[in-house]
Amino acid sequence: MKNRKYFLGLMFSFACATMMAQPGFHLIKKTVIGGEGGWDYLSVDSENRRLYVSHSTQAEILNADTHEKIGAITGLQGVHGVIAVPESGRGITTNGRSNTATIFDLKTLKTIVELPTGKNPDALLYDKFSKRVFVFNHSDVTTTAIDISEGKVVGTIDLGGTALEAGATDEKGTVFVNLEDVGEIVSFDAKTLAVKNKWKLSPCEEPTGLAIDIKNKRLFSVCHNGSMMVIDSEKGNIIAQLLIGKRVDGAVFDPELKMAFSSNGEGSVTVVQEVSPNEFKVVETIKTEPGAKTITLDSKTHHVFVTTAQYGETPAATAENPNPRPKVVPGTFMVLEYGIK
Repeated sequence: MKNRKYFLGLMFSFACATMMAQPGFHLIKKTVIGGEGGWDYLSVDSENRRLYVSHSTQAEILNADTHEKIGAITGLQGVHGVIAVPESGRGITTNGRSNTATIFDLKTLKTIVELPTGKNPDALLYDKFSKRVFVFNHSDVTTTAIDISEGKVVGTIDLGGTALEAGATDEKGTVFVNLEDVGEIVSFDAKTLAVKNKWKLSPCEEPTGLAIDIKNKRLFSVCHNGSMMVIDSEKGNIIAQLLIGKRVDGAVFDPELKMAFSSNGEGSVTVVQEVSPNEFKVVETIKTEPGAKTITLDSKTHHVFVTTAQYGETPAATAENPNPRPKVVPGTFMVLEYGIK
């Protein structure tokens, strides 16, 4: 009996290892939200089962399990990012066209205050260590530090360069952010707001999304030349370079599955397995839809979500617009959820 239990234990371990090596992500649910306009970041409040989706002039709030619409934060000018901070009972959006951030009540979804930021506020994150929200202002390359509970700006950091992208926190006092134009990661102190380090990501070009494995001190920066760079978050040296899809914008890391995901606007998600802190490999490419360039992770279900819409014809090129984009078909904006079945 003892040997039989041992054998069954080995078989179970082998089955788990096989599932990890061949994750087999599938489409779990597709929901058409509708409406018009563009989109950018989305986020999940895993604890309270809410999905927050940026969509042109509003942030859509859905049930994370059923995708049923709960409500919306409206009247926003070019919303890019939206996150919930449950411990404060508040959420916050970044509004690119008005250069502001809107703090709202998580229960009523009513606006509490609108705060000034830098130029073209884009990505944002909440840092539990400092209890601050950091807004990354794309066009003037500054970061706005916000006390969300008090509803006020507490500082601004000038990070240099000309284009700021997404960030990540080690939850121990350091925040990292991609400098898109120069192919670097810059880090700063979450409390003093002093710049700490700048690290080159060569051969990465135009880094956008950024994720972190806090336990193993690894950063995952995704680049427009089809690369994911894995970086030591303490020393700044490059651990690995992996091939991913084209037109990438977002990245997330699941610490339980030990997987990093890149969302590629070409219509795919690249899944990278962390075999060890120094070994990484691409284990799957999930087929999504064109335009699904940003991504979020539900830490409870280990599912990932992306948003996109259907595209119509591409307008003819003109002198003013030599590289026109295809038109978005009105009413087709959607959220797609993927997971292991």
